[in-house]
This record gives sequence, structure tokens and C-alpha cells, in this order.
Amino acid sequence: MTSRVALIPARYGSTRLPAKALLKDTGKYLIQHVYERVTEARTLDDVIVCTDDERILKAVDSFGGKAVMTSPDHRSGSDRVAEVAGRLDAELILNVQGDEPDVDPALLDRLVDALAADRDTPIYTAGVPILEAAVFDDPNAVKVVTDGSGADGGGRALYFSRSPVPHGAFGSGRSRTGTDESGTPPLKHVGVYAFRREALLAFSALRPAALEKTERLEQLRALCHGMAIGVIIADEDTIGIDTAEDYAAFVKSYALAHGQPGDRQ
Repeated sequence: MTSRVALIPARYGSTRLPAKALLKDTGKYLIQHVYERVTEARTLDDVIVCTDDERILKAVDSFGGKAVMTSPDHRSGSDRVAEVAGRLDAELILNVQGDEPDVDPALLDRLVDALAADRDTPIYTAGVPILEAAVFDDPNAVKVVTDGSGADGGGRALYFSRSPVPHGAFGSGRSRTGTDESGTPPLKHVGVYAFRREALLAFSALRPAALEKTERLEQLRALCHGMAIGVIIADEDTIGIDTAEDYAAFVKSYALAHGQPGDRQ
């Protein structure tokens, strides 16, 4: 039985950067960068790209990866991943975004290990300390508030929001890094999830919750329906590629790290 599988949703028609999975200015497809990073995780039995487009399927096949076709009608990456999870005989499912080429394999291992060890929690995700007020105030930086029960300062998620929560984290009585008297900074959500397979399928079947629609955050669907989400603390943020500017920055960073210019094709 293949028990621990990473599923990478990758659709063609991204709103802000169409066909971004197929961008290849580094000499590798963007989806290839993600796939290769995920395969470095030691805890996984398989890695599969879940796509709605034959062009992405063929690109993954060209570099020796594994990909499957899904319905083009899914509302979210989680729904796309759930379709594929329903076909698998797997215990644990990692949902890794297809536009995060610098995702940390060690973080993926920690998520899998945390979920495997905690039978009472069906979903795990991650947060990274916020050390800048600008990030705290940015609605594009999703915040997660936990109960602090985890040994690393994480614990069970209480709420996710685009608003600056918890209130006052960079206000009066706080240090310039945003920490409170306990020394704990607010957390930015890192959008990688580990699910028990049955929890993922149940989550996908739930009706969207009112708070989910208000915040535009699908993880609130789980909390509103009583599904616990564990949060571990990541060492660093995972940066997604949402715009042409994001991709240009990644290409530059990759070229510097590998001592070569981006291969524009």
C-alpha cells in the first residue's frame, strides 16, 4: 500500500499568471522545480501532479514525473487533490501548491511526522513567525492564531484571517518584532497541508462556510465544521509565484544560486 503521497495541484488557467506551471526561464518548468523539491522529502512514497490540462501532463511526463488528469471544474486546489486522493489507497495526503518552487522538503517531512503521530488531529499545516509589521498588516499574508499547545509554540488552529490578528501584536506594549510578553510572535500561515485521506475527502464534500466566504480562506471550512487543524512552526516562509514579478524574482534567485543566467525559452 502506498501510504504517504504528495499531491501537487497545477491548473493551466491561473488568473494573474496564466500557464505559470509551464514557465521555463530557468531551463526547467516551474512545476518541475516544485516536483523535484517535493521528491526530496524522506517520508513520501509517491509524488503526483494533479492537473486539468494536457500540456501540463505532457510537461511533467517529459521530465520523468508522474501526473494525472482531473476535472476542469474544481473550485480549488484542495478539491482537485481530493478527486485524485479518492482514487488512491493511501493513508496520508500532502497537498503542496504547484507554484511554490522553494518549498522546504524538511517541512513536508515534519508535517507528515506530526500527522502520523497525532491520531486526534486530521489535518496539519504550518505557520512562520511574523517579524515585520508590514507583513502583519498585509491582507495577502494570511495569519493563523493557535492555542499555543504545541511544544514548538504552535498547536491547534483557532482562526485564520487576512486581518492583523491577534489584535495589537505590533502595538503598544509589544517589542519591535511583534512578540508579546510570552516571547511569541504572530504567525503567517504557510499554505501546505497534510491530511488523513478520509479527512480530505470529508472536507471536500462539505458546504462552504460563511466565514470561508468572508475571509476567502477555505481552511475555515474545516474549522467551522469542527475539524481540528494542527499547526507546526516552520523555520522559514514558503513563497508562491502569483505574478510575473514573482516569477522574475525567482528566476534571478535561481540564476544566482546556480551561477548561470536564466535560460529564456
